[in-house]
Amino acid sequence: MRASDTSTPPAAPVLLAPLIDEYVRHLAQQRRCSPHTCAAARRDLSAFAAYCTQAAIRDLAQIDPHLVRAYIAARHRDGLQPASLQRHLSMLRGFFRYLVRERRLDANPAQTVRAPRHKRRLPGVIAADVLNQALDRAPQGDLAVRDRAIVELLYSGGLRLAELHGLNVDDVAGQRSETTITGKGQRQRIVMIGKAARAALEQWLRLRPQYAQADEPALFVSSRGRRLSRASIGARIKAWARSSELGVRIHPHRLRHSFATHLLESSGDLRAVQEMLGHAHLSTTQIYTHLDWKRLSAVYDEAHPRAKKQRPSAR
Repeated sequence: MRASDTSTPPAAPVLLAPLIDEYVRHLAQQRRCSPHTCAAARRDLSAFAAYCTQAAIRDLAQIDPHLVRAYIAARHRDGLQPASLQRHLSMLRGFFRYLVRERRLDANPAQTVRAPRHKRRLPGVIAADVLNQALDRAPQGDLAVRDRAIVELLYSGGLRLAELHGLNVDDVAGQRSETTITGKGQRQRIVMIGKAARAALEQWLRLRPQYAQADEPALFVSSRGRRLSRASIGARIKAWARSSELGVRIHPHRLRHSFATHLLESSGDLRAVQEMLGHAHLSTTQIYTHLDWKRLSAVYDEAHPRAKKQRPSAR
């Protein structure tokens, strides 16, 4: 049976276990990483520690680039895809960088190791007119009002799923046209709430007291009155797409991609899009320039007289 990237790894050996605990505390307390990131770090590093046990590693000095490269190769044989291998390697680099800084290691053994390259997939985008037409349909029922407000807010502000999941009523109260959220790396940013999203929110806020428990601060609640889980938000978006006859697959991140692409197509301002998405590095945002270039390339091929395919002349 092939190993799964999400399987629970064996307990870390004595050699690495306290160092992993220390590093995870460093991520949580000093780097202010999310619980999800800390859990992923512990899982990935424990998998490496288990490999070290199998390789009879008994001293930190035995961990060298050859061992790290062999570990990545073993995970590749287990069936991990290049993107997952890149994540494992990135986690190891961060861990060893910390140990070097703390003078537990002389050099970072993962620094020169490379994972198999993977082709970066361009994010899927929903055409603006298709999305607008679906959003303009009147919702049928109270919870359909909620679901449309979820979609409107994701698309209006380019929110991540976790960011929307954490919103409370107080964050959007008072007819405000923007709100401050805390995103990845505990970075705060201002996101816009457009007119359509504001109207959809107000419609839901009038209905919310009928469903929310008295002590529940969450903006979006289930029929049981508690905060909608992330999985439930994804499921409700899919249900909204079906009822609105959207005609394409949809998930929260696809709405974020659509927000960024449509904004870049209209404004051409990559820096502004970076700020609105909350990207720490401009290079992350630059993928949307490739999306826009594909659109421009299609327009060129269709419109330029020397780019059109010539019909064969009659003989």
